[in-house]
Amino acid sequence: MTAPVSPDFSYDDPKRHALANRSTWVSVAVNSLLTLAQIAGGILAHSQSLIADGMHSLSDLVCDFLVLIASHHSKNPADEGHPYGHGRVETAASFVLGAILVATGGTIMVSAASKLQNLEHLPAISPLALWVALIALVCKELLFRYMLGVGEQLRSPMLIANAWHARSDAASSLVVAVGIGANLLGFVYADSIAAILVGFMIVRMGIVFAWDAFQELIDAGLSLEEVDSIRQTLIDTQGVVSLHELRTRRMAHRALVDAHILVDPRISVSEGHSIAEHARQRVLKSHQLVSEVLVHVDPEDDLEHDSNALRMPGREILLSQLAPLITELAEPQRVVFHYIAGKIEAEVYLNHDCFKNGTALKKAQSRLNELVKDHAYFRAIALNCSAMT
Repeated sequence: MTAPVSPDFSYDDPKRHALANRSTWVSVAVNSLLTLAQIAGGILAHSQSLIADGMHSLSDLVCDFLVLIASHHSKNPADEGHPYGHGRVETAASFVLGAILVATGGTIMVSAASKLQNLEHLPAISPLALWVALIALVCKELLFRYMLGVGEQLRSPMLIANAWHARSDAASSLVVAVGIGANLLGFVYADSIAAILVGFMIVRMGIVFAWDAFQELIDAGLSLEEVDSIRQTLIDTQGVVSLHELRTRRMAHRALVDAHILVDPRISVSEGHSIAEHARQRVLKSHQLVSEVLVHVDPEDDLEHDSNALRMPGREILLSQLAPLITELAEPQRVVFHYIAGKIEAEVYLNHDCFKNGTALKKAQSRLNELVKDHAYFRAIALNCSAMT
């Protein structure tokens, strides 16, 4: 009973949410019937382990409604208050689901342990309990396989968590069936022991779900293998010299990435932007888990030189220092500043007619060289002939 294979759905695809809701409603129907059958069967057959398993199914039912609520809200588009969308609603629901499991399992363990203190007063278990446990086992295993297929198809951690919750139910039903069978063979304590084991299994699964959700809520990154693969994709992009910072974080079934790439420090801003866009698209295309990539372009390792760059004067101040020294030639058509390794290099582009006056050109270049000597933040200033008309 598995979900049909189909192409990946985008996060906002209505078909994705429809399929998620359908699988959850299937789980609601199955768990509703099993809850009634197990609790009623446990009461009639005097089996505390079967009642415990019924409470487990009831917790499943509560979790199913949590999934439906989370699925409804997580499909909402990004807004001003949630610029990255509402995917974390699924994560929060998974955390709550885990907490419910821990509480349910703990209660079952305490109740069963207390019953072990008074075994002589426990009524005999009816064979009806065994039949109910076996039917529940088959139903829950089929439900698990169906829900896991849908969860993996949609790449939804919440649905996958809910599916494994169904598998824990199947395992607990197996334990219950064994415990009831042993009780019917004369081992009176077996039913209570089975109830304690069911409680332990529920608690363990709840801790796993809650911990995974907690890791995502505190922005835990992708695995080292996934990060290394993304890093290689960025480095292999044409124009990228190297990569010196890469961070990832999960959001429900998606991942967000931001990276600092190094490019040739003397290319134009527009070329650097083009390289960044190509790098971004390569990651989105090659890594289906990634839904958004922020690429920051650096001309050098900013971990080493950012502090120096902040102390450097801005464009307005630099132009005010350059302008008086070249006014005899002409107004610059373009001035390019390069902030590299804690120094500033300036390229001043003049109209080609200015280069006909060799004397004035040499005089202006001499003044600029003096400016470089007088200000430690300058490395060089060059006069170039502009191609602009």
